[in-house]
Amino acid sequence: MVDDQRRSRGIEVLLVLAISLGMSAVYAMVSLAAKLTAPGGLAKQTATLNDEFVVGRPWLDLTYQLLSVTRGVIPALFAVYLLSRDPGDARRTLGLDLRRPGFDLGTGAALAALIGLPGLALYVAARELGLNASVVPAALAPQWWVVPVLVLSAVQNAVLEEVVVVGYLFERLKQLGYRTVTVVLTSAVLRGAYHLYQGIGAFVGNVIMGAIFGLFYVRFKRVLPLVIAHAILDVVSFVGYALLKDRLSFLS
Repeated sequence: MVDDQRRSRGIEVLLVLAISLGMSAVYAMVSLAAKLTAPGGLAKQTATLNDEFVVGRPWLDLTYQLLSVTRGVIPALFAVYLLSRDPGDARRTLGLDLRRPGFDLGTGAALAALIGLPGLALYVAARELGLNASVVPAALAPQWWVVPVLVLSAVQNAVLEEVVVVGYLFERLKQLGYRTVTVVLTSAVLRGAYHLYQGIGAFVGNVIMGAIFGLFYVRFKRVLPLVIAHAILDVVSFVGYALLKDRLSFLS
């Protein structure tokens, strides 16, 4: 019975990753190969994070943008649902409840600061060394809804990645008997892998971020500060670029 449960949970993990960030990692590897073999190599390529779905039809584009945000959250909700079948409250287990709002906001902001500036420096260095594509955080046509959509996109990314790659994966791999160091490294490398479409620098930076976030979760058992930190980083990146892109030419 124990072996059957272990096998079932192992298959569950593979399927959750297959419908979410594991498959994203596979696509990112293929995208990196395409960029590396394109004329001019990786340094001449561009990775756009938030692009238009429909050019010249803003209301239809807005519909697609909102559908994309909704679709992106579903794997995280599914992961929480699967964990909720175990004894106990899944949200409490993951630290997604509101028991410690001050701690969550404070540590979330501190983690964002810890990751943000060194991450920007690493990106600039990787661009100079030809190890990263030029990242365009937002390429939406000017519309009244651009900033709200970019904020929603940032929150969606944060919820999906931190709930699945930290909360869910840590809990399931721990139940499967893996050592803490193995779990932290697996989560960190997976985070780096689905960012490979941006380049080698993005892989390295996200592995470091994943290790820091993983160790934080091991220590405090709370995903919510990680969601807050990730959302802050992406909001600053997406919205800041959309509003100030004419002044950020040094990043391209």
